[in-house]
Amino acid sequence: MKLWQFHGGLKLDGHKSLSSESQIRRANIPDFLVLPLLQHIGEPTETVVEVGDKVLKGQVIGHCRGKDCSLLMSTPIHASSSGTVVAIEDRPVPHPSGLTAPCVVIETDGEDKWIECTPVADYSTLSPTQLLYHIAKAGIVGLGGAGFPAHIKLNSKSIETLIINGAECEPYITCDDRLMREYPDDIIAGAQIIRHILGGTQRCIIAIEDNKPAAYQALLKAAAKDQDIEVVLVPTRYPTGGERQLIQVLTGQEIGRSELPAKRGIVVHNVKTTRAVYRAIQYGRPLISRIVTVTGTGVEKPQNFEVRFGTLMHSLIDQCGRNKAGIERLIMGGPMMGFALPNEEFPIIKTTNCLIVSSAEEIEEIPKPMPCIRCGACAQVCPVNLLPQQLYWHAKAKDFQKVQDYHIFDCIDCGCCAYVCPSHIPLVSYYRYAKAEIRAIEQEHKQAELAKKRHEFRIFRLQRDKKERREKLQKMKAASNASKEAAIKAALERTKAKKEQGSSNEQK
Repeated sequence: MKLWQFHGGLKLDGHKSLSSESQIRRANIPDFLVLPLLQHIGEPTETVVEVGDKVLKGQVIGHCRGKDCSLLMSTPIHASSSGTVVAIEDRPVPHPSGLTAPCVVIETDGEDKWIECTPVADYSTLSPTQLLYHIAKAGIVGLGGAGFPAHIKLNSKSIETLIINGAECEPYITCDDRLMREYPDDIIAGAQIIRHILGGTQRCIIAIEDNKPAAYQALLKAAAKDQDIEVVLVPTRYPTGGERQLIQVLTGQEIGRSELPAKRGIVVHNVKTTRAVYRAIQYGRPLISRIVTVTGTGVEKPQNFEVRFGTLMHSLIDQCGRNKAGIERLIMGGPMMGFALPNEEFPIIKTTNCLIVSSAEEIEEIPKPMPCIRCGACAQVCPVNLLPQQLYWHAKAKDFQKVQDYHIFDCIDCGCCAYVCPSHIPLVSYYRYAKAEIRAIEQEHKQAELAKKRHEFRIFRLQRDKKERREKLQKMKAASNASKEAAIKAALERTKAKKEQGSSNEQK
């Protein structure tokens, strides 16, 4: 098929051979699981367990705040092994903010005993709405890193093209590569289920970068019996794995930040999400684990693990073997878009795809930033065709109106600009700062507007109450006056009647 190109991008050293040739290993059951109640984009869940409760593997411990989770921007959280709830408290969670969040802590019993799962006998007999309910109930989110609830994304109409994203473009990460090699049949079956949910899309493309020949061959063989699924090799160029960049490579369509791909008849899902859909429908199993790459010179045996959510990161590092030189830095995600963590006491969650464990010998000293020389290299590599140097100037000057004029929210934080900057300016840090400040300002405006509306309503309510009280008093006064007048009139009539009766008696 014909392929297109997106603007910019980078050809990066992959460092994938560190972990790509080892088969996926099932991680050990930890002694304790720390399960945050928010592991997705959207509303957090509410606990349905208490300290001391016994739970089974796959049991719901956090449910959506509504009757039907398939209608909400949220997904339930499940216990990833059997055991006892020993705490429900705020714990550190893996997030760039460094904040804590409510978590359910489970002491595992080692039995790893499942709840009774209810598979779907024949998914083709169910409506899309029924299947979306099963997917929502299973807690499936986008496992490419975003964590967007899968049932929301799949609830789209008039979809002509389904793209299964196997373009694992960031260096070091190999979890998708190993998944496609070892579970190609699951991915194909998941794609077929998704096609059914979307109303039988006319086209299904599985995109794999050309540096993954084994994965390509495995999926090509698995898809051989389904002529509606096309497995395509795409050029290895970062960030091809970005949703909008991959759409452009495969279809030639450029989709802006403010436009949803579904409006163009396109839906994109990661290969891991696709497999999770298959397991939820075929076996009735909720999403309680994922494949995570643990790599870098800080471990002796980099590899990929099938990891239960809630497993603390130090457990995975121990299972890989620690480098005697020690660990200097721990990054969750890839080297381009990931973020550093202060220690290893964070849980694996639904959006954790990679841990890069670096020793001191691997980390290069970051040169001090120098003034921008306006070379334009950042603009040449920007995959969304922005002007990074202008964004930098205005973000640095805190001119947030100007920075929005240059479409800062179209920036995908891919880091290409910072990577090529000869002045070593941490450009993405400036962009993230500006975005956070703009969001904070907008939130303040919203709060101020809300406060204004509340104040105006309070004044309106006080005036309304005052008017109602005045009208009520007037009515009561009028009623009282009317009553007095009636009484006076009645008394006068009685007096008159007595006089007339007296006069009549005298005449007799």
